[in-house]
Amino acid sequence: MTSILAQSLTRCYGRMLAVDRVSFEVDGGTVLGFLGPNGAGKSTTMKMLTGYLHPTSGTALINGYDIRTHRRQAHQAMGYLPEGAPLYNDMRVKDFLRFVAAARGLSGTTAKTAIGSVAERLELEEVAEQSIGTLSKGFGRRVGIAQALLHDPPILILDEPTDGLDPIQKTQVRRLIQEMSDTKIVVISTHILEEVELLCDRVMIIAQGQLQLDGTPTEIRSRSRYAGALSLVVDQPQSVASKLSGLPSVSNVEYRAGKLTAFPSGDGDLAGAVQALIQSENWVVREFHLESGRLDDVFARIAGQSESHA
Repeated sequence: MTSILAQSLTRCYGRMLAVDRVSFEVDGGTVLGFLGPNGAGKSTTMKMLTGYLHPTSGTALINGYDIRTHRRQAHQAMGYLPEGAPLYNDMRVKDFLRFVAAARGLSGTTAKTAIGSVAERLELEEVAEQSIGTLSKGFGRRVGIAQALLHDPPILILDEPTDGLDPIQKTQVRRLIQEMSDTKIVVISTHILEEVELLCDRVMIIAQGQLQLDGTPTEIRSRSRYAGALSLVVDQPQSVASKLSGLPSVSNVEYRAGKLTAFPSGDGDLAGAVQALIQSENWVVREFHLESGRLDDVFARIAGQSESHA
């Protein structure tokens, strides 16, 4: 069974504690998103999962294989795109993919088929003869993703997979991840919250080296102060905000980016009270919806707490 089991992963750099006893479990068919401010420990955690960095303490089991004691077997189950996608710049794209195929134990027709498949999926045919060092950042990123996919691993660890790609390329890579997500485990680190919303079944927010939140995007959004709030777009928002603030069911009103948001006080039906006020005042309402919460709000709060303690 495809699985990742992280057990109290800890990494120190001298006296600096970069990752502090991070534990979690992931099964097949999951896209897990790592979120966190810069320096939170996301990339360090991914490096320990892949065996690139040795944990100071703790370990990870990849399909049951301990990354410390059975690294080769664990590596066979994984494809890894490191931070920055380091590549051999002097090699041509096709030669690099042949090299990776050989390193992965692929040869002959099997290697040729695998290389052709990833080159087609990532649209690398047109640059196959070019040296990697001459490629744009976007194409270089695609070569990095291609090497991670080459042996069709059940687990993919992708650090900022769409970094440097243009909007069309980002859409293509996201579609590729979605296509693979039914059977594989895909772990992605990203700072693009839209990407998390689009791709991830599960989100982990890391700050100060510790796992702060772990849940579905819906569960994370429910932690937002906007969960249960009511947002609307109206004419004369300042006048409307003043009258909304007088409702017992409203604790406070926020006006931001052309939108009013009324936050519930817990005293009565917020939506019903606002709708009744709209009808009595004959306001022209251009937008009206109940908030389920905002991922960016939760992320900003945790990132802000992390910075305040730094």
